[in-house]
Amino acid sequence: MRLGVDTGGTFTDIVGWDGERILTRKVRSTPDDPSRAILEGIAGLAAEEIVHGSTVATNALLERKGARTAFVTTQGFEDLLRIGRQNRKHLYDLLAPGRAELVPARWTFGIEERTLYDGQVLTAVDPEAARQLAAKLKARRIESVAVCFLHSYANPQNELAIQAALDGFSVSLSHQILPEYREFERASTTLVNAYVSPLMARYLARLAGSLAPTRLRIMQSNGGSISAEMAARSAIHTIQSGPAGGVLGAAAVARRAGFERLISFDMGGTSTDVSLFDGQPGFTQESELGDFPIRVPILNIHSVGAGGGSIARIDAGGALRVGPRSAGAAPGPACYGEGDEVTITDANLHLGRIDPEKFLSGRMRLYPERAARYLERLAQALGVTAREAALAIVEVANANMERAIRAVSIERGHDPRDFALVSFGGAGGLHACELADRLEISTVLVPRQAGVLSALGMLVADCVRDYSRSVMGAPPEPAFAEMERQAAEELAGMGFAAPVCERLIDLRYRGQSYEITVRYAERERFDEEHRRLYGYDHQGREVEAVTARLRAVGVTEKLDPAAPAATETFSSTYVPTGWHSDEDGAGNRILRKTNQEPQMNTDKHR
Repeated sequence: MRLGVDTGGTFTDIVGWDGERILTRKVRSTPDDPSRAILEGIAGLAAEEIVHGSTVATNALLERKGARTAFVTTQGFEDLLRIGRQNRKHLYDLLAPGRAELVPARWTFGIEERTLYDGQVLTAVDPEAARQLAAKLKARRIESVAVCFLHSYANPQNELAIQAALDGFSVSLSHQILPEYREFERASTTLVNAYVSPLMARYLARLAGSLAPTRLRIMQSNGGSISAEMAARSAIHTIQSGPAGGVLGAAAVARRAGFERLISFDMGGTSTDVSLFDGQPGFTQESELGDFPIRVPILNIHSVGAGGGSIARIDAGGALRVGPRSAGAAPGPACYGEGDEVTITDANLHLGRIDPEKFLSGRMRLYPERAARYLERLAQALGVTAREAALAIVEVANANMERAIRAVSIERGHDPRDFALVSFGGAGGLHACELADRLEISTVLVPRQAGVLSALGMLVADCVRDYSRSVMGAPPEPAFAEMERQAAEELAGMGFAAPVCERLIDLRYRGQSYEITVRYAERERFDEEHRRLYGYDHQGREVEAVTARLRAVGVTEKLDPAAPAATETFSSTYVPTGWHSDEDGAGNRILRKTNQEPQMNTDKHR
C-alpha cells in the first residue's frame, strides 16, 4: 500500500492505494507536533511508501519560528536583503512599514571576496577570516547560515571555502539553492531555506524514525515528490506542498470525468487555494511568502485566508471581516466544542448546510447550539439576526474567494466561463455553486474524494527535480548536459534509473529585464509566446538566453481516482436554486447550471 498524507491547519487527510481500492481517513491535526496526527491516522495500516505534504516550513516562516540564522555575503553588500528591489507595495505611503527581516543586522556578516560575472575569482576567501567568522557565529549561538556571494552561480569556489570552515552549522549555499543571477532573489531564497531547513530536518527525522521501515517522500511545491533526506536539506521546495497535491488531484479526477480545462478550488480549514489548469498546470518561478521573495519552481496557486475555520470579526470601522486569522484545529470553530469565536463553519452549520449528525460520517460531534450562541453575540453587535449574520459571513467569504479565482483567470487573460470549477477540500462544496454563479461558470465538479483530494493528488504525483543554470547569452547545451548528469545521479539515488528530462529555456529580447520560459525545443516560437502574453512582439530583435532549466521526472505508480473505495469519503455540498446535481459513473458529483433564472430566497444575498 502507498499512502498520501496531507497535513492541514485543521485536519490531516490520508488516502491509501493498494493497487485496487482507495482508502480514506481524516483526523484532527495536532499543530504542536504534526507527526502525532499522522501516526494516529495511519494506525493499523502497513504501507510501503508514504508521500507527505507538510506545512512545517510554511508555518515556520509565517510565524517567524525558524532557526537562529545568520546571513553571510560579499563585503559591502551587507544591506542587500534590507534594500531589496526598487519596487514598493505602497508607492505613495511615506509611513509604510519597511521590508520584514528574518536576520537582524548583528547577524549579518560581510566577507572580503570577489568573483566576477564570468566566474573569474578576483579575491579568494582568506582562511583566517573564515575561521574568525565561525567563532563569531558560535559566540552568537547561530544554528543555521545562509551564504550568498556575488556571482557565485558562475563559480562557487568561495562559497565552498566558507562552508568548509563552518563545520557544525546547517549551511545553505546560494549556488546550490538557486544557481541564477539576480542577487537579491538568490539571497532571499537561500536565507528562507536556511531559516526553515533545520526545523524541517528535525521533524522529518522524528517522523521517519516513527515510520520505519516505510519509505517517506515529501511533496514539493512544483507538483512532484522528493526523498525525505533531500527535503530536509532543501525545505524551501516544500512551501505550498499541500495545495500542489490538490491541483494534481483535481486534474486527475477532472480528466477522468472528461474535463481538460479546469479551475481548482480547494477550501480547507485555514485557507482557500485556487489554480488554473489549461491542459497542463501553470508554473511560476517567482512567488512571495510572508514578504520574502522565493524563486523556485512552484505551481501557480493563489491563496487567501478564507477556510472553514476563518474567524468572523467586526473591524474598527464597524465592517464585518472574515479571515485571514483561523481558529485552526485547536480550539477550532465554536461548533467543535472548544472555541469561542464564530467561523465560516459555524455560519454554514447555522444555515443548515452541514448535517451535524453526519460530520465526518458521524465520527465527530458538532454543537449547533454553541454556533448559534456565538453567532447571536456577533449578530447583536451588527444589529441583525443570527441568520442574517451567518448569511453575511458566507457572503464576505465568497467575495474573498471570488477575487482569488479572478486573480488566476481573468487577470491572466483567461475567461472563467471556459472552465469547469473543481471543488474540493472539506468546505469547498458548500460555496462552489455560489462562486460559479458570480463568475458565470456553468459546471462544477465535486469529486467523490473531495474532502481528501490533496492527499489523493500526492499519489498521482511523480518524483520531480528541477534544475537551473544562468547562461547569460552563452550556449546552453553545456549547462543542460551538466544538469542531466546531476539529475541521473540524484534520481538514481531515489530509485529511478531512467528519469524523463525536459529542457526549458528563459529567453528575452536583448535589453529587456524579464524573461519568458519556453520549451527548449520550441524556442523559435518565442515571438509568438511574447505576443500571447503581452500583446506585442519585436520580431527581428536579437533574442538572448538567460537561464537554462531542466525538469527531471521519475515516473511513479499512479492511483486510479475511479477505483472502488474501501472507506467513506468526507464532503458536504450545498446546491442552491438554479443548479442541477447528478453523478457520473465514478461517483463524482457534477453540478450544472440550469436555464432557470436563480430565484431569490433566504439563502441568497444579491
